Amino acid sequence: MGFNCGIVGLPNVGKSTLFNALTQSQAAEAANFPFTTIEPNIGRVSVPDGRLDALADIAKPEKVVPTRLEFVDIAGLVKGASKGEGLGNKFLGNIREVDAIVHVLRCFDTDTPADPVGDADVVATELMLADMESLQKRTDNLIKKSRGQDKAATAELALVERTLKLLEDGAPARKLDVDPEEAKTFRMLSLLTAKPVLYVLNVDEDNTATGNAASEKAAVMAEGEGAGSVIISAKIEEEVAQLSDPEERREFLESLDLSETGLDRMIRVGYTLLNLITFLTAGPKEVRAWTVEKGATAQEAAGAIHTDFAKGFIAAETIAYDDYIGLGGELAAKEAGKMRAEGRDYIVKDGDVLLFRFNV
Repeated sequence: MGFNCGIVGLPNVGKSTLFNALTQSQAAEAANFPFTTIEPNIGRVSVPDGRLDALADIAKPEKVVPTRLEFVDIAGLVKGASKGEGLGNKFLGNIREVDAIVHVLRCFDTDTPADPVGDADVVATELMLADMESLQKRTDNLIKKSRGQDKAATAELALVERTLKLLEDGAPARKLDVDPEEAKTFRMLSLLTAKPVLYVLNVDEDNTATGNAASEKAAVMAEGEGAGSVIISAKIEEEVAQLSDPEERREFLESLDLSETGLDRMIRVGYTLLNLITFLTAGPKEVRAWTVEKGATAQEAAGAIHTDFAKGFIAAETIAYDDYIGLGGELAAKEAGKMRAEGRDYIVKDGDVLLFRFNV
């Protein structure tokens, strides 16, 4: 399943340094959760999940396979991108193709003082202008259809007009209160500002553990927008990525009062931002994490493994992660009555350990 996050930002905010740290191939081979570059501007990264190691200690598999996200390095934006300035058209086109936006903000001083809130406003304004233009192009056609008693067009027109009003007031489309029956139509509008956003607050090395005044302002802004935020020093992350020995990494992080890398936090927050959950499979061949959207049914989860599993679905034998670990594995959980046979409409929970029964 191709869930991806586009990394955006103004020029010289540390975006490329951050992406390079994500896709550091030499460190990737030795890391517990490897990164794999599949194109120069796309990095497939493993989602850190300590539950896999715990399952592997019990199941003793031949291999452990984490779930992954894609991060896309998108060309830097300049003011006027919505009108084609710089690489504006390419920038906007690339954002349309991603599921979420990771917006890197400079929270360290250079020749000019850090102004992350102002920088964020430049990008947000360009995205809102692009969305307004897109919606305005739809309006004339929808008005004609609604005059012809087209009920679907009338409903869509009302939604478009509400969204335009919100954008004109300076708020992103993701802030719009959308009714459940409007959700599908709203998604089909493909609005840039409807995408979830994670702000990466790039601080200098001395402030990587605690942040600084600039990152504090940016975090308040993010909270007000209903967006996520993570403090990172891109330079520190690049240094960590070059350490091939896990023990050296741990000691380096401890020297900075960090328990984990900023990249690990960023990946996890991005995963949550996309409304994703993980279910697990465990056996002698492999322990593996799988990604589905929150609210997915057992049959949909089966389809994430293979379409045949979904087509011939019989049942999902389900063990809660805590029961699997606490009791010492599948057999013990089954004997204790903690394995359940769930039907196709069962809503999968994060951490469920599943074994699918199917017949094709």
